[in-house]
Amino acid sequence: MGNGDTRVRGLAARAGGWSARHRWAAVGIWVLFVVLAMGLGSAAGRVDVKDSDQLKGETHTAAKITEDAGIDEPASETVLIQAKGGSLKATDAEFRAAVTAVVTAVEGTGKVTGVTSPYDTDTISKDGRSALVQFDMRGESDTAGERIEPVLKAVEGVQKQHASLRVEEIGGASMMKTFDDAFGDDFQKAEYSAVPVALGILLIAFGALVAALLPVLLAVTAIMATMGLMGIVSHVMPMSDTANSVMLLVGLAVGVDYCLFYLRREREEREAGRDAQTALRVAAATSGRAIIVSGVTVCVAMAGMLFTGLAEFEAMGLASLMVVAVAMVGSVTVLPALLSLLGERVEKGRIPFLRRRRRNGGNGGNGESRFWTAVLKGVLARPVVSVAVAAGALLAIAAPAVGMKTQNLTLDQEFGDSLPIVQTYNRVNDAFPGGSEPAEVVVKADDINAPEVKNALAAFKDEAVASGASRGPVEIKLHDAQNIAYVYVPLVGGSDLDKAGASLDKLRDEVRPVTLGKVDGVEAPITGQVAGSKDFNDQLAGAVVPVFAFVVVFAFGLMLLSFRSLTVAITSIVLNLLSVGAAYGILVGVFQHGWGASLVGAEGVGAIITWLPLFLFVILFGLSMDYHVFVVSRIREARLRGRTTHEAIQHGVVTTAGVVTSAAVIMVAVFAIFGTLSMQSMKQMGVGLAAAVLIDATIIRGVLLPAVMALLGERNWYLPKWLHRLPDLTHDEAPEAAVTRPAVRDDEGERLGV
Repeated sequence: MGNGDTRVRGLAARAGGWSARHRWAAVGIWVLFVVLAMGLGSAAGRVDVKDSDQLKGETHTAAKITEDAGIDEPASETVLIQAKGGSLKATDAEFRAAVTAVVTAVEGTGKVTGVTSPYDTDTISKDGRSALVQFDMRGESDTAGERIEPVLKAVEGVQKQHASLRVEEIGGASMMKTFDDAFGDDFQKAEYSAVPVALGILLIAFGALVAALLPVLLAVTAIMATMGLMGIVSHVMPMSDTANSVMLLVGLAVGVDYCLFYLRREREEREAGRDAQTALRVAAATSGRAIIVSGVTVCVAMAGMLFTGLAEFEAMGLASLMVVAVAMVGSVTVLPALLSLLGERVEKGRIPFLRRRRRNGGNGGNGESRFWTAVLKGVLARPVVSVAVAAGALLAIAAPAVGMKTQNLTLDQEFGDSLPIVQTYNRVNDAFPGGSEPAEVVVKADDINAPEVKNALAAFKDEAVASGASRGPVEIKLHDAQNIAYVYVPLVGGSDLDKAGASLDKLRDEVRPVTLGKVDGVEAPITGQVAGSKDFNDQLAGAVVPVFAFVVVFAFGLMLLSFRSLTVAITSIVLNLLSVGAAYGILVGVFQHGWGASLVGAEGVGAIITWLPLFLFVILFGLSMDYHVFVVSRIREARLRGRTTHEAIQHGVVTTAGVVTSAAVIMVAVFAIFGTLSMQSMKQMGVGLAAAVLIDATIIRGVLLPAVMALLGERNWYLPKWLHRLPDLTHDEAPEAAVTRPAVRDDEGERLGV
């Protein structure tokens, strides 16, 4: 390879060279792409995931029956009237007056329909101290949360008139509003905070305003373009708000990282004495190549979500994949053009204090190289001890993950005691177990009013209570025109999902077969909150092995092709799995066992939200490749330029320490913002991501990777003869190695303390 051939042959180098030569065209094409993507996406509109597509199994069947029948189930609401103390009962005049006042108040809003009194429906608790007024919201259930405010105010008005009673509302619409308010505020706060935080860290890293703005600009334009593309793609694969939020998170982290890698290498080459054109070419052939390898690997990891069969995961996977691809393309095309246009002006807006610190620190100046040089000296002197200590520490951190318990978080787990509606939720469940989240049986028949169907419905209602699955009251709503009935069954167990799940199993496996199951032509899938959680868990459990296998196998293949080393491919997989395992261990320790939970406001959660382990695996496995590819590429580059493996390891780690540290600090800071949000699921995601990235950038890349490579020596580059026929994707480094002047290399090595 290093034969003096200076032709630019690699994809990244060709793209960077073309962009540098056609600067305005490259910038214009990028701007046009972003504007067109946003315009077309806005015109197309976004198609969101339907309820019937969310899950498979009975939940899917029930939603499909409802959709096909054209029934828009209204959002149901409940008002709890409960004596605060003393001997006041539902039969007392004051209690009855409060019930009447609630019925009158909610009907007076004009926003509700089907208001029922507890004295007509027998929704009075066994102790006689609690009663439920129930009604439905008018209009579409999906938007009921937007119309619930007047009803909530009406109920508050009744509460003010009856101080001896609790008068509190809960239901689909009010919980929707609670979630929307908390979720919307959370993400708004995160989005507003993330960009300034990233910009601040980049200012410290570069010491110049223009240089710091470039990565943020690239990330933001990549996110804007992807939002437009999501609207277009959603007509083939529906999207969601969650997918959009995850895309923003991944887009900011990856977009900033890729630009950071490229920009730091270009600046380093210029500081080493190269002219601007050569510096850009070197950056394109080295960091540009690393960005492409990393980007493709991250895209493959994100594609793993497409194998879950869960519409929400598929949307998140596709959205993340697209933003990574867009950021990757932008980094190797428009970024070289901007750097070529700016030239020395990229240093504009220098911050004097930071600039002095950079000059004193060495290695492109963040002061980290001296620290890592000292660390590496010890690591490379005692690689066996380093591997044992680092691997032992990671395995110890990962150990709690063996006992991981996953479940969909209930309202009280999600928000703790921070919201009044959580206390209402607990009171309703205590007085009427399962009443706030009943199982819903969707019964479809050829003739819903046929005598045998009516008898079966009555038998199901009686047997549900007799079997111990429910304490009632069981409510039946008929839709004669569509020949469909809805049966609402409060489950024994209430907010205890394990006990409620056992009650659900009784309904599905014991009650239904001997009642509705005996009538020909009747379908009766059972759905609801508990059923949805169970079906989701079952489907997710079935997807774990295929997703893990797909991500690991394809990542291994990409590493093998990109570095033409069986050893590098294997070590990259093992180290990434250690990083993910450590993140799992921290999650379980903090959120399940409560170790240090008070530091992030996570007391009393006791479980990991179901979707998080698989989500974290895919995201972390992809993002870990950023650092791994970048560091190993630099080590391999140094090896190709004639250094020994030992020297190449030290050179590669020390010269990348600054950029990896900066990139990691940005990722940790952005992810940590999510650890401060009010929703426990967001806390878990933020803490898991931040902890994993921190571990990956320090213990894994700074200690374990160099120690393992030092132990392996020349075996790092081992490729069996029978694999020599594989495509060679490694040639990008060679042209730049050939044009490097030995004197510059030696000076650089001396400057870096290698």
